[in-house]
Amino acid sequence: MEVNRHHLDVHTLNKSDAVAAMKLPSNIHLVPLDFIECNGVTYSIRPGFYEINGATAIPGGVNFTVHSNGATAISLLLYHPGEDQPYGEIPFPEPYRIGNVYSMIVFRLDIAEFEYAYRVDGPYDPKKGLIFDRSKPLLDPYAKAVTGQREWGENQPGMQQYKARVVKNDFDWGNFSQPMVPNEDLIIYELHVRGFTKDSSSGVANPGTFEGLREKIPYLKELGVNAVELMPIFEFDEMQDYREHNGNRLYNYWGYSTVSFFAPNTSYTATTEHNREGNELKRLIRELNENGIEVYLDVVFNHTAEGNEQGPFFSFKGFDNNIYYLLTPEGYYYNFSGCGNTLNCNHPIVHQMILDCLRYWVTTYRVNGFRFDLASILGRNEDGSPMDKPPLLQSLAFDPILGGVKLIAEAWDAGGLYQVGSFPSWNRWAEWNGKYRDDMRAYIKGDNGTANLAAQRISGSRDIYESKGRENASVNFLTCHDGFTLYDLFAYNDKHNDANGWGNTDGNNNNCSWNCGAEGETSDPAVNELRLRMVRNSFALLMCSRGIPMFLSGDEFCNTQFGNNNAYCQDNITSWLDWRRLDKYRDMFGFFKYMIAFRKAHRVLRADLSGGVMGFPDVSFHGVTPWRKDGFGGDEHYVGVMFAGYERDKGAEVVYVASNAYWGELDVTLPELPLSMHWELVCSTWQAEQKAQHFESRSFRIGPRSVMVFLGR
Repeated sequence: MEVNRHHLDVHTLNKSDAVAAMKLPSNIHLVPLDFIECNGVTYSIRPGFYEINGATAIPGGVNFTVHSNGATAISLLLYHPGEDQPYGEIPFPEPYRIGNVYSMIVFRLDIAEFEYAYRVDGPYDPKKGLIFDRSKPLLDPYAKAVTGQREWGENQPGMQQYKARVVKNDFDWGNFSQPMVPNEDLIIYELHVRGFTKDSSSGVANPGTFEGLREKIPYLKELGVNAVELMPIFEFDEMQDYREHNGNRLYNYWGYSTVSFFAPNTSYTATTEHNREGNELKRLIRELNENGIEVYLDVVFNHTAEGNEQGPFFSFKGFDNNIYYLLTPEGYYYNFSGCGNTLNCNHPIVHQMILDCLRYWVTTYRVNGFRFDLASILGRNEDGSPMDKPPLLQSLAFDPILGGVKLIAEAWDAGGLYQVGSFPSWNRWAEWNGKYRDDMRAYIKGDNGTANLAAQRISGSRDIYESKGRENASVNFLTCHDGFTLYDLFAYNDKHNDANGWGNTDGNNNNCSWNCGAEGETSDPAVNELRLRMVRNSFALLMCSRGIPMFLSGDEFCNTQFGNNNAYCQDNITSWLDWRRLDKYRDMFGFFKYMIAFRKAHRVLRADLSGGVMGFPDVSFHGVTPWRKDGFGGDEHYVGVMFAGYERDKGAEVVYVASNAYWGELDVTLPELPLSMHWELVCSTWQAEQKAQHFESRSFRIGPRSVMVFLGR
């Protein structure tokens, strides 16, 4: 490709002449300083804005800024939309480089008429992690939109490599205000954007899209959740590792393999948004917030879609492989993610990129919070060792732009680092409490030796967090995308992942599940009734536990994945919500609504109110007789937890949670209330419909495998 550079003679051509000759806007304050000829086309350029990463439209042109520590030369590649071969290549002139940053304004570019990538030249020494290859067009690490991903499940023409598009940010947020839900009041609902409405039973006009989710806002309001956690919505390639098994198409459905951290997934939009990518998502976020529902993004900064030595080469490998990834002394990829590579998160360059990225999503999309996938990786040093005070995690904790957003860590990684209760937090980070999931599952299904652990989990996992002075740190969950649904937890003893094509070897083998007497679907009414009661037990305990509750979408109407506990590749009814079950299990939906409303109505379930009231401590444990101070025996299956406190507007609040994981009924005595108060039964999982019952006696009988909740009034 022939390239010639000519310097603009500012002595013979003044600003007004240049503007007139090039038909630039009359109000432009920048003029070209150089001309570059490429394939018979002359491009007018000048040094750009070095501190603005990515490609940004400005009056008269586009600013391109990119950086590489190891590159010896970088060129901008311009493509006609949908084409593989560039129509133009503009090398960054050497004077346009300051330090390791290359910045250039190219005038008279219409953002609707081109896509772009970069060509990066540099040394090749794999043992040192240097694998520069100028033959490979590279996606801008700061790209705001990625082309060719518009249609789900299709390899697009002209998509032999990734290219980027310039985005015009013209969304009007209006008189927008965020709910700013206090952590203690959160009820998080995890969902997959596509799977939430993709099945025709969803009844939406735009299934499987941001718009389809927006159509379901009234449903979310009725349910009562006040936060949605969206599984990955950054641009990913669902066709990565595409395969067919038994005639079924298997995709990278979940999306935990990021192509671009700054770009929304365009296949999740109902309409084409060229150069306005993200507007549909912004509209969704605005309307969810207007309805009191916060939006959290599940972000994947632990690895990228470039994989290992055999993986694709489309962005970070080509810019600075030895900086972006954790490498062994031999130049191979550490794999603490289980996905082939591991981002070098605490290198200053990667650290800054992640911070820039999160700031972008907060300022441009008004995102309310983030859940960090395999977040322990974010605390690893360049040699892979865990750091005591990881700079990245500290920066995120104290960054002013991120000061109002929620930060939630999946406090472990695939390399064996497990940090539940010890994640470096600065009292700013919350954690997915994996111990809550494991201990409560074991207790609910009746395992011996679990009562003490269940008492701790219900009371806020004080054994994990209290000594560290951490507040609202525990995100309690029994189900999430990774594992069984709540219904399947009591319908299957074993995983059934054959449809994934790995001979049922993938997925967790230790699910703490119980099929209630029959594996899978059954016509046995006793088994089915027991399963529904176990679901109610689980949700009642989740809503009556201190900490931030989270549950998986569809659990409220007993959605099933047919025993698949690793449905990462299932873009079908296995993963899609079957909304027909909402009609079938309407009573369960009503129970979920009731328990959510009950939690919202009684703050003593969510927070320590004055340290107790009327001689009752804030939290106390009870067996079938009141006041258990010496713990529970290994063969005990009854746990009573009482919360007590005083709230100025409501006065004294006392809630007693009775849970019987035993297979027989038990006679129980409640603690004695002051004469001015009485006990009221407000929940019994023995039946689907709930209504309050006045209790004259302190004694009651609790049915086998059931939960009862009492309110002291």
